[in-house]
Amino acid sequence: MKQLILCLTLVILFSKSYSQAKPFSHGGDKRRYTIYLPKTYAQKKEQSFPVVFNLHGGGMTMTEQMFYSGMNKTAEKYGFIVVYPQGIRQDWNVGFDMSYQNGSADIGFINALLDHLLKEYRINPSQVYATGLSRGGFFCHRLAAELPERFAAIASVGGPLPDSVAYFHKKQVPVSVLMIHGNEDQIVKYDGKDSAYLSAPATYAYWRKHNGLSNAKESSRIIDQNRTDSTVVRILETSTKNVSVSLVSIIGGGHTWPGSHPFNIGFNLGKTSQEIDINEVIWKFFSRHKKQ
Repeated sequence: MKQLILCLTLVILFSKSYSQAKPFSHGGDKRRYTIYLPKTYAQKKEQSFPVVFNLHGGGMTMTEQMFYSGMNKTAEKYGFIVVYPQGIRQDWNVGFDMSYQNGSADIGFINALLDHLLKEYRINPSQVYATGLSRGGFFCHRLAAELPERFAAIASVGGPLPDSVAYFHKKQVPVSVLMIHGNEDQIVKYDGKDSAYLSAPATYAYWRKHNGLSNAKESSRIIDQNRTDSTVVRILETSTKNVSVSLVSIIGGGHTWPGSHPFNIGFNLGKTSQEIDINEVIWKFFSRHKKQ
């Protein structure tokens, strides 16, 4: 146990040396975010970098999301910036369990934060992305619906399309969408929930239709190579040159971040698949898409 605590402490100290927590005010609310800059940011002073907003789940903090998702390691490998915003009361306005129109102004916060980051850091405005877990994943769909001019792609983990986002979605701007969901998720149901959110397959179909891909050719593949893992990964994708929609179903997977450490946080989240490193999948999806 002492060795485990020591290892975790070293990981935290190392990560903090490259990430900074910063205050940010919006609409009278005191907000915060953590930004992670890869080493190449300081080395390549003439280069602009992609940025990924990584949104925590309900009841989590930005710091917990940073360590749980482990995305800083992927950012270091591929050379992109990661921003971890903090939601008010550790939540995001996804349109259920909170008023879509009168709840916290999270769209305005992210929009203003992006404006700020573009002024302060060398960010490529054509390579702005968002990912998130659970409530953070739900909120990614709202970002895609309301700020499609700014976000080139989103990747939602365990958070399908909220009913209210579909209802209020008016913009016809295409945006690439990646959905990752465990079919045995007991926290956010893979098959959806009435008056709250669509199923994972229905979310995939929604974004295919929105992006004009309903009649485009669909590819599928199965990943089942880890002999010690009891999950199977099924990937459906429809793509054109400019836009893609993909559904990664974790058969046997729970409400977790595939490839991460299977933490026990006091209640059953289900299995964490080790068949794939979802950060690799997310970044490869993002890197294929730039805002025109």
